[in-house]
Amino acid sequence: MDQEADMERAPKLRLDTFCVFVLLVLGLVISIISWGYGFGRLGRPGPGLYPFFIGVAIAVFSLVILISELRSDTSRSFLDKEGAKTLVFMTLTFCLWIVAMPLLGYVVVTLLATYAFCKVMKLEGWWKPLAVSGGTTLFIYLLFDYWLYIDLPRGILG
Repeated sequence: MDQEADMERAPKLRLDTFCVFVLLVLGLVISIISWGYGFGRLGRPGPGLYPFFIGVAIAVFSLVILISELRSDTSRSFLDKEGAKTLVFMTLTFCLWIVAMPLLGYVVVTLLATYAFCKVMKLEGWWKPLAVSGGTTLFIYLLFDYWLYIDLPRGILG
């Protein structure tokens, strides 16, 4: 009987816990790789400065979440069936965004991906998602291409 009680109290590994562990490892890998790029100086930061601190932040936050999940008594997942479906669609949309970017260019792909994100998050109608995706695409295009002079992928549409 004691073994059964111990089994019930033992932390159950769920998909949530696995994903947080993957994020922890990803944060550590980002930090280690960016360490090699160098931090630069205070007046001229190097290419590894920002990714290093982002990787550290991902690792620290993931570690905090992982510890709280392992200490938790509940075996309930934070994702229900609908939440898991939303996560899968968001991930697929993001992956398609990455794959289609060189082919179709930033503007077209970001407009379509942001519209898809809005529909997956159940933004009503077609006008609101179109306004959000158009505004987001325009703002980021102006910020990077026009103000910061960073070329975004043009794709086959030029």
